[in-house]
Amino acid sequence: MHDRTAPLPPPPTVQRSTDTVPRALRHYLSLEDFEATARRRLPKFLYGYISGGAETDASVRDNRRAFEEYGFVPRVLNDVSGREQTTTLFGKTYAAPFGIPPMGSSALCAYRGDIVLTRAAAAMNLPMILSASSLITLEDVRRENPDAWYQAYLAGDPSRIEPLVDRVAAAGYDTFVVTADVPVPPNRENNIRNGFRIPMAITPRVAWDTVTHPHWLFGVWGRTLLKYGMPHFENMDAHRGPPVLARNLMRDIGHRDQLAWKHVELIRRRWKGKLVVKGLIAPSDARIARESGVDGVIISNHAGRQLDFTVSALRTLPEIAAEAAGMTVMLDGGIRRGTDVIKALALGAHFVFVGRPLLYAAVAGGEAAVRRALTLLKDEIHRDLALLGIRSIGEITPDLVRQFRGPESR
Repeated sequence: MHDRTAPLPPPPTVQRSTDTVPRALRHYLSLEDFEATARRRLPKFLYGYISGGAETDASVRDNRRAFEEYGFVPRVLNDVSGREQTTTLFGKTYAAPFGIPPMGSSALCAYRGDIVLTRAAAAMNLPMILSASSLITLEDVRRENPDAWYQAYLAGDPSRIEPLVDRVAAAGYDTFVVTADVPVPPNRENNIRNGFRIPMAITPRVAWDTVTHPHWLFGVWGRTLLKYGMPHFENMDAHRGPPVLARNLMRDIGHRDQLAWKHVELIRRRWKGKLVVKGLIAPSDARIARESGVDGVIISNHAGRQLDFTVSALRTLPEIAAEAAGMTVMLDGGIRRGTDVIKALALGAHFVFVGRPLLYAAVAGGEAAVRRALTLLKDEIHRDLALLGIRSIGEITPDLVRQFRGPESR
């Protein structure tokens, strides 16, 4: 029995993680905090390009709603003092169960954006996937981070696929990601309303938008032109792609509607490393991926940016996990908190990727801000594990979550 007359012990010493954080970054307390700074600094057409989805943004909203429909069933009185969150993925041990997905034109939004993201990932021992629609060469990114992955947007043309696969292999990449959900350009009405288009066009409206955002005009666009010249799409093919202002850009990235599983099988025969297909939602497609020799899948609705009303990846995750049969199952879309990461793992994911908030962080403060964002998420998971009564990622099981709000109440 507790002795009420005994003197109380001294209060525990509170470790203040902000003591080692640059003063300019201390007010960022969650991933969502970086968006306000990015929105203020970016021209409207670029902020809208990042934040928006297709048509009504229904899929963007469902990506968050799906996570909100699950609650936790914590365990108590377990010794959680020795908890850790290291995760093994494709034979490599990472510091946490999340990474950075491919995000096109990152260097158009944040100065040297792909380099910033890949350096932060390397420093934190987390994976980063370079987008085919990046403006920095895949070779430069690989030199900065030998563990980076490469993601491709492919036309259904073996004469273009095979040389690209060879280029990626020659650069030393060991994981090749095929994005499967972009057969045609989506209907992103918000881009048209905000003045963003591919190829970029400097209209009077866009010109005014840029001059009224001098942080981006001089700190990103002007600085890039001065040091590196006009940005090009560097990694769409085996050779350098067109500049961002090129009129023939859409011709160069066409014929994606011809891409099929036979092309994935072609890559599998030619590619010696790990092969991942990104953009699956249907469980039957996961089965085909497994039968095609794919090592892993990333369940994704492209952050709500392709087909509007495509359901959140979280909704079909349990079914796809059941189809995996040894294949690695990953997920992206809508993750903003450590609790979101744990919910995805509990429902069958082995790993997750977090996109928009990390690009906002790169805009807000470069590599230091991205590392701050990654640390915030890692710290949330560390705390959440304790509150759930578990000690490691391996102890996360489906019985830790309950779906407490069904689709009928949406």
